[in-house]
This record gives sequence, C-alpha cells and structure tokens, in this order.
Amino acid sequence: MHTRGQGIKVFAGNSNIRLARKVCDQLGLSIGKNSVSTFSDGEIAVNINETVRGRDVYIIQSVSPPKVNTYLMELLIMIDAMKRASAGRITAVIPYYGYARQDRKTKSRDPISAKLVANLLTEAGADRILTMDLHAPQIQGYFDIPLDHLVGITILTEYFKNKNIEDLVLVSPDLGSVTRTRDFAERLGVPLAIIDKRRPEANKVEVMNVVGDIEGKNVLLVDDMIDTAGTITNGANALRELGAKKVYACCTHGVFSGPAFTRINNSIIEELVTLDTIYNPKISKADKITSLSVAPIFAEAIKRIFSNESISVLFK
Repeated sequence: MHTRGQGIKVFAGNSNIRLARKVCDQLGLSIGKNSVSTFSDGEIAVNINETVRGRDVYIIQSVSPPKVNTYLMELLIMIDAMKRASAGRITAVIPYYGYARQDRKTKSRDPISAKLVANLLTEAGADRILTMDLHAPQIQGYFDIPLDHLVGITILTEYFKNKNIEDLVLVSPDLGSVTRTRDFAERLGVPLAIIDKRRPEANKVEVMNVVGDIEGKNVLLVDDMIDTAGTITNGANALRELGAKKVYACCTHGVFSGPAFTRINNSIIEELVTLDTIYNPKISKADKITSLSVAPIFAEAIKRIFSNESISVLFK
C-alpha cells in the first residue's frame, strides 16, 4: 500500500520548467528542490535536495524536442531516485508523450516505440501517468499502471468560442483526426469537413479533396500535434484554393521542428493556436502563433488525483 504522507511535492526535469512553475503557482506550492545536470561525458546526474519519504510526488517532464532522448532519460532517472528515496506514490506528469507516433507495426520489422517507453516508465518505478492528448489513444492500453488522459480540446474550444468567428467550419486535416474534430465541432455547434489526403513519404503530404462544404466559409483546422507544419500549411492552402475565406488552425502539441516556423509564417493561416505542453522560446516571437497554458487543467488533475476525486469533470 502506498501512503501519501504529508502531501504533494512537484518536481521538474529540464524540458518544461516554465510549465512546472505555472502548475505550482496554481497549486500554491513551491517547486521541489532538485538538480538535473550532466557529467562531462554526457551522463545525466540527478540530485533530489529535499525529503520525499511518504510523499505524493509528481514529476513534470515532456518527452519533447529539442532533446527527446535526454528528457526521457532525465524522467526515468528522476523516477528511480524518487522510488529509492521512499516516495509514497510517484506520478509521471508527461504533457507531451514522445515516441507516440510509433504505436504499431505498419510494416515488417518496425518497432513499437510507444510501448517500449511505457515499459521503461513502469519499470523505472512510476505508479501513475498523467498525460494529455496522446497521438494514438490506444497507448493508454500499453500501461499496466493507472493512466489519466487529459484533453486539450476544453481549453481550445473555450478560446474559439470567445472569438465568435462567423460562418465557421471545423476541418479535420486527415481521417485520423476526425473523432477529435467532430468533438470540437459539436462543442462549438458548427459543421465539420474532412481533408482526404495522401502521404507519399514521411513529412510530405499531397491533398486530394475535401469532404464537406467550406466554400465562402471561415475554417478552423484541428490537429493533435504539428511537427514540421507541412500537413497543416498544405491543408490551409488547399482550403483557400477551394473557396475558404479565412483559415485558422489549432493543436495541442506544437512540436514545430525543422521548417515549421518558416512554413507557418509564409502560409495563409491567420492564427495558429497551440498549448504550452512543449516549451519552445521561438513561439513567443512568432506573430501568427498564440500559446495557451495547460497549467490550470494539470494542476486541477493533480489535486484530484491526490485527494482521490474523479477527474472526468475536466473533460467537460
């Protein structure tokens, strides 16, 4: 049996310290005292500088660019350190779960990296996982420990409700995003359209046609993550050519690697809204990108997990 002792302690690795501090501000706590550094040979050194014995410990760390593998190792070593320091319960808070795109075998000899990461987290000693908008929802089933799967759609829908965009149609950039986009559309009470696309090779997309009426409408492209921004910008350009007026876009995870910022800046997208699950200093300097914080929803989830309350209310 795990005992949660005197209360909550929140620690952070190096991937998204800003978000961790925002979560602590929401909880009225000071961030835990720890250091995560590297030896000269590149090995990661972790020091926990306060007692965690019997405490309910939350480690906030996105497995995200620009140091995906380093951040994953930091998280695993921090979990191990907490376990060996007799923490009561260890929850890995992973706003962005890296390696989620490799969730199944699509051809012979493919790895299933998302399952491998799940095994590593469990074996390191995590008792629970708290994450948001997994690229493939079935990854929840890769864990034999409890996993709470938050959704960013509640924050995004609130933002676009307040914008009151007229003649709005929500557009799914591909068939895989239809369920998410339909949920978004129902919350806003607007129609849905779908882009039918083909991907001749990785990170290259050819738009084929659009299912739904977007002519003369303002459209909002909805995705869970934007990486190189090829899909979203090509989709936006295709929608404009097919008669859409203004094109907006949103996602939970702004990965924004490679040519992403250049593509977004040069695209016809009016505004791209993302959440701060991944820290990237370039986002604040990008004119077309708006970043909203997930700190309130993660803080509320941590409070509810600690007090053994339901978190289903956070999906509404």
